[in-house]
Amino acid sequence: MPVPKGSTIDPERTRAAILEKATEVLYERGLDGIGVAELCARVGASKETLYRHFGTKDGLVEAMLRERSERVANRLAEAAAAAGDDPGDQLAAVFDALQRRYDEPAFRGCPMLNAAAQHHVEAVRAIAARHLDRYLELLTGIAALAGVADPPALGRQLLMLVQGATVVAAHHDRAGAGATAREAALTLLSAAARQD
Repeated sequence: MPVPKGSTIDPERTRAAILEKATEVLYERGLDGIGVAELCARVGASKETLYRHFGTKDGLVEAMLRERSERVANRLAEAAAAAGDDPGDQLAAVFDALQRRYDEPAFRGCPMLNAAAQHHVEAVRAIAARHLDRYLELLTGIAALAGVADPPALGRQLLMLVQGATVVAAHHDRAGAGATAREAALTLLSAAARQD
């Protein structure tokens, strides 16, 4: 990345800037939809700079996926926490946050699952699995707060709704996916809470 005359090089800032720009490009084009030379041109970094910070394009992809997963998981956890102590409100807030993401013009599905589908390599699959585990932890926690008999089972059902809504939003009906899944999730939560 070009450094203005008189400025000092800040490796962390350079790495973060490459990561931010590459995230947009790789999400837009897909992991295999752009070569290293074009990627470097789009992010404004030389190949040497990219390799110094990430080792390889795969290293950049893995760093991007880990950072993106962290950001998404935190956003959903913050939405649930901001909704208060009621598990139904927390669950609704998760789906509302997802719908806001689906409504973004650049939405193209879950980056981690897209990557896992494109790259059948263990490192990417492990990042995608950890991403789903983080969703599952959040959803199981909401189920436990509701006092249902089997929070892990309900958490898995809710995870299916989250991922199903994401796929539908990416490939079929962006506008209604979150609301439909939200309604189904609240019905599941209410039914599970009544059984106890």
